[in-house]
Amino acid sequence: MDLELFHTPGLGDSSYLLASGREAVLVDPQRDAWRFMEAARERGWRIRHVIETHVHNDYLSGALETNAATQAEIVAPARGRYEFEHRPVDEGDFVEIGGLRLTAWATPGHTPEHLAWVVSDLERSDVPTAVFSGGSLLVGSVGRTDLLGPALTDALTRDQQRTLQRLAELPASTKVLPTHGAGSFCSAGPPGTQRTTTIATEEFANPAMRLADADPEAFRAEALAGLGRVPGYYARMAAINRRGPRVLGRLILPDALDPAGFEAKAAAGATVVDARDRESFASGHIRGSLNIELASAFSGYVGWLVPFAEPVLLVLPDAPDALHEATTELLRIGYERIHGWLDGGIDAWAASGRPVATYATTTMRALGQEHAAGTSDGVLLDVR
Repeated sequence: MDLELFHTPGLGDSSYLLASGREAVLVDPQRDAWRFMEAARERGWRIRHVIETHVHNDYLSGALETNAATQAEIVAPARGRYEFEHRPVDEGDFVEIGGLRLTAWATPGHTPEHLAWVVSDLERSDVPTAVFSGGSLLVGSVGRTDLLGPALTDALTRDQQRTLQRLAELPASTKVLPTHGAGSFCSAGPPGTQRTTTIATEEFANPAMRLADADPEAFRAEALAGLGRVPGYYARMAAINRRGPRVLGRLILPDALDPAGFEAKAAAGATVVDARDRESFASGHIRGSLNIELASAFSGYVGWLVPFAEPVLLVLPDAPDALHEATTELLRIGYERIHGWLDGGIDAWAASGRPVATYATTTMRALGQEHAAGTSDGVLLDVR
């Protein structure tokens, strides 16, 4: 058995290529699936199946991208109500590649249709060795049960407890391969920094897993405690994933725009997202632009602050992969209307005679010195 894990830092999610011999399955791919297909080609693997654990709320699926390029069969939960061609499966259905069998377990809780996929070696009497747990069991946490609204939360929370009871029946050494992890808003609590785990580790260290056999009210309190808000774009993902995202075939980069062209598109209503670091933004930026640094939380904050499906313009940091990275992150969450990026950056904008806004910054050391000297006349507001 060969396993490749692909971590997507901006979303906190993982996708997997599992291979036996020359055959492979791709589990829970993000929309930019060409990276998974390239990895399979490099290793001489043929992707036979694309497997989904659930209808994702935090990213657009790359199942159709993979199918279009490789003709791999899409295998997805029958209760997911997918509208495109796929093989609908439920409890007990299975997929085989080489000497491996992946068996679907109904594991509702994070979503009603959720499936976990239990991996077993056919030469070892079908003993489970791993489970693709999707959002049903995470490292140190579980998937949220509130994302589909309050009407379903209680029922899904009860389902999640039963799901953990069932997963606990797997051998203690079983590898747990979750989709969601650190950085994902789909987690009910702070997940661990490790990407994978084992059943034994989770029974010892996972607060929700330890309460799997507890009173339902105690489990409910743990599962729903301290849940934060989620980005607004989440409400759009499931519907698009059920329809099937538009197949792109490759990463299509937006056009470079001179200051005049950039200004015209901004005036027409496009939101300007300045992806530079905050100090560069403070020293000079286009008035009215949003500063969302091209870092781990870039896509999440865009999905929070920019209305879904509205056009976006980019001001990029001076880094060779910035355009590729920003475009990819936005496509993963369905922001396709990227109308261009500012060629030459803020320097070109200023050189064209267009106004540049600035604001002052300081440091904690400077504030401390001012306070000690009695020269500080403002109120310090910490909004972290």
